[in-house]
Amino acid sequence: MHNFDKTIAALSDISDSALHHYGIEGVPFPSVVELEDIVELCRSVLFPGYFGKLVLNGALHYHVGVSVERLYDKLVKQVMAGLAFTQGEEFVEQEVARDAARRRTTAFIEKLPELRELLATDVVAMYRNDPAVTNLGEIILCYPGMRAITNYRIAHALERLDVPLIPRMITELAHSQTGIDIHPAATIGHSFAIDHGTGVVIGATAILGHNVTLYQGVTLGAKNFPQEEDGSLVKGIARHPILGNNVVVYANATILGRITIGDDSTIGGNLWITHDVPAGTKLFYKQPKCD
Repeated sequence: MHNFDKTIAALSDISDSALHHYGIEGVPFPSVVELEDIVELCRSVLFPGYFGKLVLNGALHYHVGVSVERLYDKLVKQVMAGLAFTQGEEFVEQEVARDAARRRTTAFIEKLPELRELLATDVVAMYRNDPAVTNLGEIILCYPGMRAITNYRIAHALERLDVPLIPRMITELAHSQTGIDIHPAATIGHSFAIDHGTGVVIGATAILGHNVTLYQGVTLGAKNFPQEEDGSLVKGIARHPILGNNVVVYANATILGRITIGDDSTIGGNLWITHDVPAGTKLFYKQPKCD
């Protein structure tokens, strides 16, 4: 016979553990399943006819309206859960959290037309960048880069509205599906293209201009992590690269620190960059000559 009394007692003692969370009664945690549905609802109204049940006919206005109402109801609940999860006692009263969630969700939905215009530039950029693609629909339906960018654009819009936790969960959904890791706080201009994409990492304080193209394995990361006197990492500092307009970064290049890659520059594959690069520069690895 087994006796788990000691094990149960040890697991029940959370006095010295950081691996626990005191929830608010009646407010559930944010749900990954619900957020997946929310992202798909966004996709259905951003790319009508490609996702969901929206058919391009005379009833499109009605179907979009139904989807937007569903999106509103679902997103309010998840934003409310995120607020309660991250901000605790401030939102003990559920109605306070609900009102805050309603305001943020309404503002997000009102931004959807602007979001669609931005995503349209990304689709065109990826089409122009890839000679293998046959039509725009192939990019929208099949390309992992487009899926990751769509999740990022949705998450970034929520991040800008001070929605906690939910944006990161949305970009992590794309990360798990595509291998592309874009922090929702990163700033990325229009006409953004990711080719192939697996292994791309874009840090929270990275800034990318317009018409930037990244290939698989590119890292836009931090060079070092300043520490407080107690050894903890300093939060909120700009530590990731700035890429100008019309920059191309080829496969497996690593760009680290708060450096600037100037407009119209090209960074070749497998390079390690930790210094500013002037505008119009082309950097490539030069293979050593063998005797």
